[in-house]
This record gives sequence, structure tokens and C-alpha cells, in this order.
Amino acid sequence: MPKAVNEREIILDTLLQITRDGEYSHIALRGVLDKYQYLEKKKRSFITRVVEGTLERMIEIDYIINQFSKTPVQKMKPVIRTIVRSALYQLKYMDQVPNSAVCNEAVKLTIKRGFATLRAFVNGVLRNIERNLEQIVYPQESNVLQYLSVRYSMPEWILKQWLAVYSREVVEEMLREFLRDRPLSIRVNTNKIEVKQLEQRLQSQGIEVTRDSEIPYALTLAKFDSLQRIPEFKEGLFYVQDVSSMQVARKANPQAGDYVIDVCAAPGGKALHIAEELKGTGHVKARDLTDYKVAFIQENIEKFKLGNIEAMRQDATIFDEASKEKADIVIADLPCSGLGVLRKKSDLKYKMNEEMQRELVILQRKILTNVSEYVKRGGKLIYSTCTIHKQENEENTHWFIEQYPEYELKSEEQRLPGKASGDGFYIAVFERKQA
Repeated sequence: MPKAVNEREIILDTLLQITRDGEYSHIALRGVLDKYQYLEKKKRSFITRVVEGTLERMIEIDYIINQFSKTPVQKMKPVIRTIVRSALYQLKYMDQVPNSAVCNEAVKLTIKRGFATLRAFVNGVLRNIERNLEQIVYPQESNVLQYLSVRYSMPEWILKQWLAVYSREVVEEMLREFLRDRPLSIRVNTNKIEVKQLEQRLQSQGIEVTRDSEIPYALTLAKFDSLQRIPEFKEGLFYVQDVSSMQVARKANPQAGDYVIDVCAAPGGKALHIAEELKGTGHVKARDLTDYKVAFIQENIEKFKLGNIEAMRQDATIFDEASKEKADIVIADLPCSGLGVLRKKSDLKYKMNEEMQRELVILQRKILTNVSEYVKRGGKLIYSTCTIHKQENEENTHWFIEQYPEYELKSEEQRLPGKASGDGFYIAVFERKQA
């Protein structure tokens, strides 16, 4: 029988792994939930909610702590800072957890982690905040940058970029969208099951299923415990994929017998989608940089039992002579700043910076230069990102058209985070002109 575990200790270790050690939140949390699959649904949900919520609201949380602590947040020891942050999230956003229990558990955890001398400090800060939660002083709305940054926990440098392109109202709606709960989006494997049939099977397990208004084989799931406990997931009857990601295959519109190269494919959702659309014809080469990523793609290929797709290791920044003018379609869903998927990967807003964005623009152009040679005359190049940043999106598209006049821009679309579109994303479709 597994030994008893302390959920708050798991939360602390997971948040430290992300904020101190630099791990990505979705990877850290997935690892924890896989490790503790045996925990009851309520405990797993509590771990997920506090980890994700603390990260989502971290700028606001730090702003509040600094009003009540003589020691600024950034000068606290990482363990203490993380205990206080996660406790404050529970105090402010989780009414079902008694405030006294939150404070007491935080003190216990402080002692357990070897910081008994700081227990009075942790208790004092949290009790003071608890008594004054309704009197928190926020920045004035007239101070647009600081107000939006604190209220929605978004770094000011990102807000400056968005406000230079969109109105305050549009930006604020995006910020609200990032903080809304959203059901899990899936793509039905229509080669193996009909949408209606899968919908009924999932509903019979008490899972809440909703059909997407735009994509007939896209569903959203809510009120379930773990994917690993859904038999249909293990059977490969559906793939976890946001509707924005599904748009790539829809825009590519593969035809029977097409040869397709996806140059940055992991974990393989877009490549698998296209392979399914080909109905057993053609061939898809799903490439990525590392053995780990290739193994991840291969695992999904085997799970979905598709014979017209292969995973292979290939550095997209290195030109592949053997691929020259071979592909009917090239998918270039390139590394980007990820500012469109902050709902799922909220830590990206703290890890990314403008210098990294500039480096990504250079990387994207290097890869686009290579893959421009892989497309047959008359073939298509699909360029996509999951960000909201003009330099990585529209400006790169305009650069590409200027540099490669043999390509014609057939369409481009920047979708902002919203109920209909899901995550924020960008897609440009180019066609290589006939000689």
C-alpha cells in the first residue's frame, strides 16, 4: 500500500521545480500526476489547482505579499517564498479551504523543511494578509501597465507589446481569457471511431462532453479525473489537441497520396492529424531535434496505429539536400515565445524575455530558409506559431515573401485567445509558384 503523502509538500516541490529549477510547468505537473496516479481525484485536483493557480497569479500574489512582509518576496529563501505564495493563493482563491488550515499547514511545512526559526515569520505574514484580504490596495486603473500587470499577473514588457498593436479592451479580454478555466480539447480519431460513438462512451463514464462549433471532430472534456483512467484514451480513440493546433491540418488540406514533411513535429499532433486525413495514402515524415522528442512522436504513432507516418531525428536548422523539392506540403510549426498558450503554460510569461524573442525570430527565419527548398513547385508551406507577437508572425511572413518571391501568400490569420478559437495562434499558408 502506498505511503501517505502530503499534498502541500507535493505542491511545494512541484513549484520549486518550476520556479527555482527552471522546469516547464506542464512537464513538472504531468510528472507529478503520473507518479501519484493512485491518489483520489479530490487530492489530485487540489494539487493541480494550487500549482497552476499560484503560477497564473504570481505577480499579483507577490504584489500582495510585499504589502505585508518586511522582507520582499525576492529576498526570501526559495522554500519560504514558495510556501507563502501557494498559501496566499489558497487564502484568496480557494474558499473551500479554511483559512486557519491554510496558515497552520504552511507553518508545519516550514518546520518540516528545516526552517523552524522562520515559522513565526510565515505565520505572521499569512495571518496579517488573511485579516486584511478585503483591504488590499491595487494600482489605479489610470496606470494602465501596472494595473493590468498586477490584476492579471502579466509582465509589463509583454503588455507593452500587445498594447502597441491592440486596444486596451482587446488586451484586457485576452488577459481574462488566460485566467479562465477551460475544458480539455481533444481530436477524435475518426479512422477508429465515429464522433457520436465516442461522445456516448465518454458520457457514460460521467464525463462532460461538448462538441466544437467549428471542427466536427473536435470535442471538449470536463469533469474527469485523469486521462490515464479513460479507456478510450489508452485505446488511441482520441488525441489531446487544441482546436488551434487542428487548424494546421485543415489549412494544409492534404490530398490522397501527398508527401508531407513536418520539420518540428513533437509531440506529433499535427503530423498524426495529417496522416489520418490522408486515409492510409501518402507519407508523413515527422521530424524533430532530439531522440527524446522523436521517441515521443513514435510512441503516439504506435498508439494510433498509423502506417503512413514515420518519426525521425533531424535538425531543422541544417539543410537536408535529400528533401529538396520533394514535399507536397511542409509543416513549419516553429519554436516560438508561446504567448498564445499561457492558459496551459503560464510559467512561459516569466521565463520568456525580449532578447529570447529576438533570437527566436532569427531561428524561425533560418528554418524557413531551409524548408523553402523542400516544397515542390505548386506545393504548400504552412508556417504557424502559438504566440501573439508580430515579429514572430506577420513580420516574419512579410520577410519570407520578400526573400522568396517564388512563394505566394495564400492566407494568414492571427487568432487571439477566446472561447471560439481556444489558444492564441498564427497560421500563414504559402504556395510555391509553378516554374
